[in-house]
Amino acid sequence: MTEQIWMADNPPSRKWPLYTRGNVGEVFPEPVRPLTWEVVGHQAELGWRDAYRDFGLVDSGDFGDEDWIVLGIFGSYCYLNASYIRMVGVRAPGGSVEAMDLQFFGESEAPPYVPRKGDKSLGATLRLTRQVLKTLGMKDLPELEEDKRLVERLAAEAPGADATDDELLDFYLGYGPTFRELFRHHILTTFRGTVGAGLVTDLATKVGQEDKLTTLLGGIGQVESALPAQTLWRLGRQVAASPALTAAFDAGVPGLTDRLGFDGGTPPEDPQVAAFNRDFADFLERFGSRGPNEWELATDTWGLKPEMALAAVDRMRMADESHDPGARSSSLEARRTEATEEVRSALNRFDRFQFDKALRSATLFSQGRERSKTTVIRAHHVVRLALRELCRRASERGGPADPWDGTFLSVDEFRSYITDPAPFLDRIAERKATAEKLTSLVPPFVFEGTQPAVSEWEPRHREQDQVKAGTTLQGIPGCPGTATGRARVVMDASDPGALGPGDVLVAPITDPSWTPLFLAADAVVVDVGAVMSHAVIVSRELGIPCVVSVTDATATIPDGALISVDGSTGRVTVLEEA
Repeated sequence: MTEQIWMADNPPSRKWPLYTRGNVGEVFPEPVRPLTWEVVGHQAELGWRDAYRDFGLVDSGDFGDEDWIVLGIFGSYCYLNASYIRMVGVRAPGGSVEAMDLQFFGESEAPPYVPRKGDKSLGATLRLTRQVLKTLGMKDLPELEEDKRLVERLAAEAPGADATDDELLDFYLGYGPTFRELFRHHILTTFRGTVGAGLVTDLATKVGQEDKLTTLLGGIGQVESALPAQTLWRLGRQVAASPALTAAFDAGVPGLTDRLGFDGGTPPEDPQVAAFNRDFADFLERFGSRGPNEWELATDTWGLKPEMALAAVDRMRMADESHDPGARSSSLEARRTEATEEVRSALNRFDRFQFDKALRSATLFSQGRERSKTTVIRAHHVVRLALRELCRRASERGGPADPWDGTFLSVDEFRSYITDPAPFLDRIAERKATAEKLTSLVPPFVFEGTQPAVSEWEPRHREQDQVKAGTTLQGIPGCPGTATGRARVVMDASDPGALGPGDVLVAPITDPSWTPLFLAADAVVVDVGAVMSHAVIVSRELGIPCVVSVTDATATIPDGALISVDGSTGRVTVLEEA
């Protein structure tokens, strides 16, 4: 039994004991707040099970009487059940456990799959076969458009700033069923995306063209998670072209909103500043729901803390035109078209027909996955604003200075805390200290049965031997292309440090808040990740050479070292030490 050290922790599954931070680590990179998990945690579990059933995977007896299988909180961190995802590889026609591991988790120390009685299921295989055929024939995703309308209705029903505490709290607590439905479609779209991608992989490998795989899935267009970065790029160009804006940014990001007039200050009387302010306000209107740790309800987003977005603009303004995502994407699209024709020409007529369907399906569902994720995040933000208002009111009534600290409480505790915070201050402080301790540690990436004790976790900023010149590290190819530049190890997207033109971004993990930094760099290297991770999908759309699953890259690659990155082979080589 895993030790419960966090109030949101739950027991691991008895039947499906293998868990991983892979894929879910970029969704919940930090300890999950109890008030978030109590509202959406089990709804996420149920939504994921709904998607598994829709996909045809579930067999009788798979879930039994266990309340938690697919997801879990262990030591405050969110984990994904790898045992059950492996069943897609076991039960799907032509599937394999190795392929599922690679798509979702990347390189890891996961124990090998050991077949068990009941894992194979003829009924599930037949259902999955029907789903594969249906998926390959789909040309649009109408349910995702309905989800967008659902979120519009949610926003229209949201209580305003003059709402009572009870109205705000009821709205927040009532979010679960809506989230379950949105999440169901997101996960189903994700798994349908594996169908086309897997078949493309098989067919390209069949004719010895596996080196084209990353190119085949790049530059597809309409990837919604890439849109904020493209907009921030244009804002960066505005700053670079304006002496007044350049002067404001040169003074530093702290205080920048005041200098530009966003915090009641007086902006420079300059038409370029006025245009930038209008465009930046439009950016916040469109993308204010995005930011670091955006699946967490108790977090600041770009809309709540614009300085984070301005920090990304500050990095982009220094990049030259070669970093233009439009030009890069066009180049990637041209290479994709060329690679597609090369693979098609090597296939026989029947395989060519299957390849065309598979590539179209992989494109549709790759776009759909990011679209469904964006819809969930927008819904989250609607509910987040109600929670933020409650936390702000409690802070004014004697609660902690940081309004979000109130979310270290359970729902029952929070009800009383809103009106009378004083009795909860010590409890909040104790839990916050625990969260800070856990944040300073790296939870095990994979565990089976029981999560190792916290005393065995590695420090997040641990001393580790750094690699020497001439060393090559192997990761998973993310986006094709090569680049050579100085490594800039960045641990926090809101603090990019010296990252600038000609540099290679080396990051622990990425979520959408990192995307703008991709455009400020010549290449991206990530500690963890897989072919379906955020870094891969977005880098392919923006045309940034990318390698993921380079184990301990942030700890072993010296900051400032000259490195080369090959996004086609997954190799990262240290050419010269810092």
